[in-house]
Amino acid sequence: MNFDDSNDEILEIEPCCSGHHDRASHHSEKVKKSLINRLNRVEGQIRGVKGLIEKDTYCDDVIVQISAIQSALNSFSKVLLEAHLKSCVTERIQEGDKEVVDELLVTIQRLMKK
Repeated sequence: MNFDDSNDEILEIEPCCSGHHDRASHHSEKVKKSLINRLNRVEGQIRGVKGLIEKDTYCDDVIVQISAIQSALNSFSKVLLEAHLKSCVTERIQEGDKEVVDELLVTIQRLMKK
């Protein structure tokens, strides 16, 4: 799922390259492990913020933690985008699928909104 800030609705976004029945991500085990480790850290940070709220922690301290979470998510997005460009996008272009460029531009616009 992805949260679209423009209309405050939750949108179903298909995972990397799964829009067509024969497409799937092609990430190496090293990239997958890195992505999962990053997500695990973000998940822990979010649980930490929940705990801060439950303990009535000073708002500024919570905001600092939220900033760290946003930074971690941005870092995750950069790693995923790089892997997507080097595998999924490159492969589709080599197969003659120019539609992937428009798809990529939409994805980049979504990332830059944040």
